[in-house]
Parts: sequence; structure tokens; C-alpha cells
Amino acid sequence: MAAFKYCFLLSIIIASSLESFEMSMAARHLLQAPAAPLPTLPSMPKVALPPMPSIPTLPQATLPPLPTLPNQPTLPKLPPLPPMPAVPKVTLPPLPSNPLPTIPTTIPSIPNIPSTIPTIPFPSPPPSN
Repeated sequence: MAAFKYCFLLSIIIASSLESFEMSMAARHLLQAPAAPLPTLPSMPKVALPPMPSIPTLPQATLPPLPTLPNQPTLPKLPPLPPMPAVPKVTLPPLPSNPLPTIPTTIPSIPNIPSTIPTIPFPSPPPSN
């Protein structure tokens, strides 16, 4: 069953490649052929349109007057608010007189990194016979 599927796919690929070959040959033939003049189109007859009908005048709509709203009842007067109590004055304690820490102005030096790699001693190879 799998062999049939692969055979079918292979035949489809071969058929499409042959088809594209013929299409490319046809396109080349059309490009190399001399251009034929385009046929002229016959002129269309002029058709007279009937005149447009006039727009009829519509009667003006008369709207009834808007009804008046009844007077709304007024709200009763609220009693005045009592006076606000006086806020006591708060005094902050004095700041401590400790001096602020000092910020260093010099950058500490970075230790030097050696630029040479130390050699590692290897054992000597065994003697050859």
C-alpha cells in the first residue's frame, strides 16, 4: 500500500514537471511571436435618457407645542453645621545633631591581574623500545 502511494506521488510530480515544461515553451513561443493588432471596438450608440421627474413638495408637519412641566417642590432648608473644633498646634522634636556620614571621594585601586599563565609541569613520556 505504501509503495502504491509513493508511486502515485512520483507520477504526479513527473506529470506536473512535464506540464510546466510545455507551459514554459508555450510562453516562450508567445513572447517571440509578433504582436497582433488589437481589434477595434464598435462605438456604442448614444441613448437619450428620459428627463428626471420633479421632486414633489411635501406638506410641512405641524408639531403640537411641548407640554409645560409642573413646578417642582422645593427642598426644606437644612440647619447650619456646627463650628469645627480648633486643631491643636503640634511641635516636632528637634532633629539629632549627629553629623552625616562622609562619602569617600577616592576609588580604591584594583589589584593587578597577572598577564602570563604559569606553566604546569608534565611527567616525562615513557622511554621507547
